[in-house]
Amino acid sequence: MIATTSPGQPTFDPSVGTSDGGIGWAIRDTLAMTGRNLTAMRRVPQVLVFSLVQPVIFVFMFRYVFGGAIEIPGQNYVDYLMPGIFAQTVSFGAINTAVGLAEDKGKGLLERLRSLPMSRAAVLGGRVLADTVRNTVIVVLMVLIGLLVGFRTHTNLPLVIAGIAVLVFFGVALASIFVLIGLSVPNGEAAQAAAFPLLAPLTFASSAFVDPSTMPGWLEWWARRQPLSKTTEAVRALMLGGPTAGPVTASLLWSVGIIAVMAPLAIAKYRKA
Repeated sequence: MIATTSPGQPTFDPSVGTSDGGIGWAIRDTLAMTGRNLTAMRRVPQVLVFSLVQPVIFVFMFRYVFGGAIEIPGQNYVDYLMPGIFAQTVSFGAINTAVGLAEDKGKGLLERLRSLPMSRAAVLGGRVLADTVRNTVIVVLMVLIGLLVGFRTHTNLPLVIAGIAVLVFFGVALASIFVLIGLSVPNGEAAQAAAFPLLAPLTFASSAFVDPSTMPGWLEWWARRQPLSKTTEAVRALMLGGPTAGPVTASLLWSVGIIAVMAPLAIAKYRKA
């Protein structure tokens, strides 16, 4: 079960000596790593608090500072705004995936985990799953905050829950990108610095806060087609009403496509880390 690929560094092949072919082993190890990461978040509650502070600031800024100058024909601006805030919250939350992995890498934790008899998939899977749980909690809290500032859903509870599920799945897709970033930089500060050039055009050059028709033609083309805009449109359709099949399908296709491309790259990077 344990083989040595280099002096003093044993590795584990989960396909050898496991009664369930390695799949059950990988699931158990992933859940164990998820529990470890959630425990670390619980012991440092400031992580959750500050993850909530930034989107709350954006809510108040766009709702009460900029909102009076932005008009969305036929729609209350706060209803238009909040799905964009939800998508932005999930996007910025993905930075924690990169920061957490970069810090574990910098501390040598990844090297120690690689030497243990555990599934290699558990380290990345546990990180993404824990951050998905955190994202879900934060999105639910943001929905409640939206209700406090005047946001109202116009559909039913199952569709609202479906909107949250679309957001969470989009967060998983972004996490696959930020896993690769976290494994490619030396520390958490570098991970944060590397994240902003990616998130800025994704978040602000989108339909999250304003109607893309007000943008220059070249920017409008991007804003209408990029993944965060499609996810925001899907959430608006599910929570506010309107045709859902097109926006939801487009968002899910973007998320699946991102995972299909980035997850293998992240796994390959982890194997070489």
